[in-house]
Amino acid sequence: MVHVTRGFTGRHPATDDRLPPGQYLTDDFPVLSAGPTPAIRRDEWTFSIRDGDQALRSWTWDEFTALPAEDITVDIHCVTRWSRLDTAWRGVAIDDLLADVDTAAEYVLARSYGGYTTNLPLEDLLDGKAWIAYEHDGDDLPAEHGGPARLLVPHLYLWKSAKWIKSLDLVDDDDPGFWESLGYHDYGDPWREQRYQGD
Repeated sequence: MVHVTRGFTGRHPATDDRLPPGQYLTDDFPVLSAGPTPAIRRDEWTFSIRDGDQALRSWTWDEFTALPAEDITVDIHCVTRWSRLDTAWRGVAIDDLLADVDTAAEYVLARSYGGYTTNLPLEDLLDGKAWIAYEHDGDDLPAEHGGPARLLVPHLYLWKSAKWIKSLDLVDDDDPGFWESLGYHDYGDPWREQRYQGD
């Protein structure tokens, strides 16, 4: 059963040229989740890069947060039509996590604690386009927004930035994740309004 929480507070005129078509600007950070928020203790958290059933790299919380991190300021866009500009995050670049990984995979299936999945082309996580983020606005990332850590892929709709990230699985085929299996677009480019299959 799908349980969806909403935290919307209103609609504002789309006046900024940084807003993709069909989006409105908000200063809030609405919460929209597929299912309950999982309780994840940092001393039990792990994150892995996987190839099939094999973990190529794996980090505990202490190991992960000791990696070189970046401060990131990006605009984010939700498929439910809200956008926030200049959001501040801190996290580790996917480029660094995959630096020593030799793979012929073209796609990634992001897996979350709680069972959520989403599919992405591997190239969309590289070249400075994606991070595993664990801070927002200078604080620990709250659980309702994906804490302890979430995938951050700001050039795609926010459902691709999987909350409560557990692993990135390198795969050969672009098999649909949770929302994609329910009719949402496989890619999700907000500037092309790729909300649903066929858009």
